[in-house]
Parts: sequence; structure tokens; C-alpha cells
Amino acid sequence: MDVTRRGILGGMLGVGAGLATPAVLRAEGAALRLLSGEELIAAARLGGDVGYVVADARSGLVLEARDGGKPMAPASTAKAITTLYALETLGPQFRFETRVLATGPVSGGRVEGDLILAGGGDPTLSTDGLADLAAALAQQGVTGVRGRFLVWGGALPYAEAIAADQPVHVGYNPAISGLILNYNRVHFEWKRAKGGYALAMDARSERHVPKVYTADVAAVARQAPLFEYRQAGGREHWTVAASALGKDGSRWLPVRLPEAYAGDVFQTLARARGIDLPAPEPVRALPAGARVLVGQPSEALPKILRSMMKYSTNITAEAVGMTASAARGANAARGASGAAMSDWLSGRLGGTRARFVDHSGLGGDDRIAPIEMVRAVTLLGPKVGLRGLMKPFNLRDEAGGKVKGAQIRVDAKTGTLNFVSTLTGYITAPDGTELTFAIFTGDLARRAQSREAEQAEGSRGWVGRSKLLQSQLITRWATLYG
Repeated sequence: MDVTRRGILGGMLGVGAGLATPAVLRAEGAALRLLSGEELIAAARLGGDVGYVVADARSGLVLEARDGGKPMAPASTAKAITTLYALETLGPQFRFETRVLATGPVSGGRVEGDLILAGGGDPTLSTDGLADLAAALAQQGVTGVRGRFLVWGGALPYAEAIAADQPVHVGYNPAISGLILNYNRVHFEWKRAKGGYALAMDARSERHVPKVYTADVAAVARQAPLFEYRQAGGREHWTVAASALGKDGSRWLPVRLPEAYAGDVFQTLARARGIDLPAPEPVRALPAGARVLVGQPSEALPKILRSMMKYSTNITAEAVGMTASAARGANAARGASGAAMSDWLSGRLGGTRARFVDHSGLGGDDRIAPIEMVRAVTLLGPKVGLRGLMKPFNLRDEAGGKVKGAQIRVDAKTGTLNFVSTLTGYITAPDGTELTFAIFTGDLARRAQSREAEQAEGSRGWVGRSKLLQSQLITRWATLYG
């Protein structure tokens, strides 16, 4: 284990010293002693790896570190690096756009050619957004098409899932495509009925709840697995263990055929506006000479990133990271795009050992050292307003509740996988001292044993202890260095 107290951000490092609140102080006679980082780590009983770095935000002076140079799994704190990468590459004014194009003129209400729904990689496109596109198309007098209805998602390279080591049914691990609807998720709802269950699949948003025809689900008599999935005939087929459903409920399932899904929903929404479209046909390339009839721009990039940081939406991270790689002329495919971001970070920081496979941190193979994360947050973050895009972090007490009256301000990005819990961001101590930090904890041996488990046995308690440790370390640092 590498242990240091002070150093400069350019160097490799490791641990430190002692805290203040009942959780970080120890009575010794009539005096109170600030517990050391090692004492807090021992009390957390995590096993695996624990690494951290805390630095002065203005000077970059490393104040305390433990295994700071050891590459570890960042989980969703990788989204902080993706945010830096995307903003530097695309700029704060960047917007995604979803378009409807035609290969021929509109005559008598009909497109004399093909109509194309073309994705632009917008990770925030919703069913309501598609409905607005259909309404805009109707306002132009379009009532049908003499050719085909095509759907294109080639703005980003397709991947069947973000990470291969996740359960098949989790909605946060959908396919990646240049056409992303409802975060590439479909809504599954069940209600107990006579003789079984009434099941439904829809693409709901705030104003519209269209039925989905490209995906279906059936309840079957089995105990395990919870869900099974297959594709056939351009459709997605799910089965669910009836014994697990209970009375009624709902959840989002991932979409693996995003072009078919979006085309299906748009066809339904267009029909409601009096536009008759044939069955959607996904295509790999946009037809030459197609012109834009209507478009739907996204919000500006910083607003998208702020929401991504708050809700930790994995598909958003993949979309903005891959779009940034494409803008740089790099291979934007999953894996290759992560490598392009790794190279960018190494160039910006003067060399790192960071290795990204994805942009969201959902996979367990990403690696970055705490010192590299802190250097990025400290040196690159202020230039793009990273702190303002992060979520306020509430310090927690030993019961898991919020610490009341805490005078320490923390803006940070969290990361959680089975037996992995991470945190990085900014601290303002009560006296105004500004710090940057990264705390990485991970027991990758236990994680490997729980591969593809949505909630591994023992992981919830482990993560809870890690989160308490994070709060204790932050309180220690604000007390000692503030």
C-alpha cells in the first residue's frame, strides 16, 4: 500500500491521517482525537481495495492520499471524465437533432419517395418528442408516403448492450444506437387477472402512452431465471417468471432493437395525426439526396450533462462520449470510443494509466487511479464548469441518515456497482477552503462471484458501509485541512 501526506498533483501517491463529528472523533481521556484514515477504513470492514486522494483545489497540492496511483474501477464517476471529454470536444452550445427526411417532394399530401426517421444520437428523445415531430409533419400537410418508411440510427455505432456483465433485463443497460427513444427502454406493466396476468408493453412519456408492437412479454411457470430474452423476426420477445410478479407492478426493460422500436412508436403517433405510414424498415445508410422536412433539437449539452450526472443515466454517457469521439475523427464504437477518451485524458494530463472501455462506468473493466481522477477534476473541471454540473452530496451518519446542520458543502458524482462504491468532486470546508477529492472502494473478487446479479447478496450492506466511510473521510478532510 502506497501512503503519503503531501505531494504535488503530478506525482503518484497513497494514505493519510485523522476527522470531526462523533463518527470521526475518539475520546482519549479529557481530549478528543481525530481518527486517521486507516482507522476509519478498518472500521468500515470492506475488504478489497480502498484508495483516495484529497488535494487543495487552487494549488493542486495533494494533502492526503492512500493508494492514489493504483488504477481502480470508477463505476459511474467515469461520467465526470465523459463530461469533460464531451464539453471540451463538442462545446456548450452543442445540441443533438432528430430529423424526418424525404427522398422526394410532397405532392397532394404524400411524399413522392421514402420518408426517413433519422436519429442524431439524442439520448433524451422521448415519445413526446416523437409526437411533436409527427405533429410538425402533419402541419406541413403530409398525410402519407408512396415509398417506404425507413428508420436510421447510424449516427452512432450499434452495440447490443452497454456492458456484458449485467443482467439481461435491467433497463439501465440497453442497446446503444444513434436513435435512442426513452433511454432505449420499454415499459412493462402487469396486473393480476382471472386465470393469470394481464401484461402490457408501452412507450409511455408524460403526454403519450402508445402501445408497443415490436416487443412482447409472456408470464411462464418457473422459479428462475426471472427474465429470459430472445429476438425473432425483427421483434423482441421476453418471458418472466410468473412466481415473481405478485399482484401488480411495472418496470422498464431494455430495448435491443432501437430502430425498430422508435419506428414502431413513430408510426403509431403519426397515424394519430392522420399520417398513414407503412411498416418501419431499419436501414444502415441514409438515402442519398434526402432533404429535411422537420427536426427536433435537444436541449444544450450542459443541461443534458447535468441531468446525466444527477440521475446517472448510462445511455446518455455513452451517447455523448461516442458523439465526442466521432467529432474527433476517432472510432466511435463501444470499446474503441472509450480508448479514444483514455488517450485524450492522457494527453490533457501529461500521461495516465487510465483505461476506459465505455463512457458510463457501467462495465467492470474501466480503470483510473484516484490521483488521475483528482487531477482531471482539479485541472480540467474549472474550465468547463464541472462543479456546477455535479449533484450536491449529503453527508451521512452511521444510521444512514443525513447529517443535520453540516457546514461542509460537497458537489460530487457517485458511482455504484455490486461491491464497488466511488465518489469524486469538490468540497468547501466551513472556513471556505476548497478541496478536490476521489474515493474509490472496490472488492472485485466478490463482484466477480456475483456476475450478472442485479443485487448481489451482501452488496447493499457493503455499499452502505462504503458510503459512510466516504462521509467520514470528507468530514475528516474538511476538519483537518479547512
